[in-house]
Amino acid sequence: MKPTAAPVIRTIDLQQPLRWLVLGWRDIGRCGWLSFAHGLVLSIGGLVLLGLAHDKFWLLAGAFSGFLVVAPVLATSLYGMSHAVERGHKPDWRSVLQTWLSWRRHGSSADGKDWRLVKFGLLLGLAGTGWVLTSAALITFMSPVPIAQPLDFLRHVVLARDNWLFEIWLALGGLMAAPIFASTAIAIPLLLDRRIGVMQAVTTSWEAVLANPVPMAWWATLIMGFTLLGLLSALLGLIAVMPMLGHASWHAYRDLVDASAWPERTTGQPGAH
Repeated sequence: MKPTAAPVIRTIDLQQPLRWLVLGWRDIGRCGWLSFAHGLVLSIGGLVLLGLAHDKFWLLAGAFSGFLVVAPVLATSLYGMSHAVERGHKPDWRSVLQTWLSWRRHGSSADGKDWRLVKFGLLLGLAGTGWVLTSAALITFMSPVPIAQPLDFLRHVVLARDNWLFEIWLALGGLMAAPIFASTAIAIPLLLDRRIGVMQAVTTSWEAVLANPVPMAWWATLIMGFTLLGLLSALLGLIAVMPMLGHASWHAYRDLVDASAWPERTTGQPGAH
């Protein structure tokens, strides 16, 4: 059945992002260890990367920059868990696995598979790669000395007072991060919940951000702040931060968009239609 209307964008107030965090913690309480397991896996993966690339600055920077870009995709099963909780069900590891494997069935493509989330994840991966290459080129060509290790970056870029390289790097990062945030703010939960095209989901995400510029800027600040806390706590803080932000992002989607005119997507989650 073809939908008769585009998703409806709602306006929110400045308090809503804080409410999303509270609801995210509520979902963690209902999902239990399964939520923290997502954060634990991410934290362990980050520690492994840190051990392998501690003396290879661009590999390390690329890995963590890539994480920030593809984090909305990594949180897919957390969205699915919040969806199940919303329906009155308690998710388990089988429902998490079914969420990740749901692209293999109920698709509209010729092979019967749903490639939308896979395609979106690849697009985000390309965006992350583009940022890493751009960042590396900027630092390589503008730094007064070669940057090989994180301490070199800290000493000659972050703490340097004889140039504006760090400010330029931050501005460039913000310039590239803003459209990525606008494209992903609610796109992945929308794709998980409804049978809607990738471009329509991205467009809807942009519309939601543009309709609520100040609250969504506040939400982006909260996401970045908590993520930095997780990273600066020897990555251990990600055990709690990652599931909290993932669950909260589902509630952001629910508050920002009414997509009831579009058919539901079967994900394999308990209670899904």
